[in-house]
Amino acid sequence: MDSVSSGRPETARRRRRLTLGIRESLRELSRQLSLLNHRVGARLDLRDVDLECLDLIAVYGPLSTTALARRAGLHPATMTGILDRLQRGGWVVRDRDPGASDRRAVRVRPLRERGADLYRLYSGMNASLDEICAGYDDGELELLASFLRHTTDAGQSAAADLANG
Repeated sequence: MDSVSSGRPETARRRRRLTLGIRESLRELSRQLSLLNHRVGARLDLRDVDLECLDLIAVYGPLSTTALARRAGLHPATMTGILDRLQRGGWVVRDRDPGASDRRAVRVRPLRERGADLYRLYSGMNASLDEICAGYDDGELELLASFLRHTTDAGQSAAADLANG
């Protein structure tokens, strides 16, 4: 029998406190990462949404404007303005999509040479993460990675539910 179903009130209270602590820590992490991203964007003269879209392009690109808008949860018309700013700033390029039936179709890809600017600004956080991870054994890292994947999936599901209804 696990500790939750053992019926001991102190065990259930402890578990609720631990779960609440995890939720609070995730909220604080979200705030701190948002602040870090905001400050990185400010250094590079990028709006928060521009930086987020640039990251999506770097991870999933090249992407069509429609696919990028869908991943970002934005209207395609809004995406056009974001891509205009990113292209003017030398962050992305739009290439014709050779496989599309519509000759106007484009795919957006990042300009890799600008990646060093981003890497430099995130290097402090990356070094801190490396140091934190060094304090965990492989089994603990696998558990943490699994938890974060499941948490990400839950966030995606909750966002999709809100978008759909």
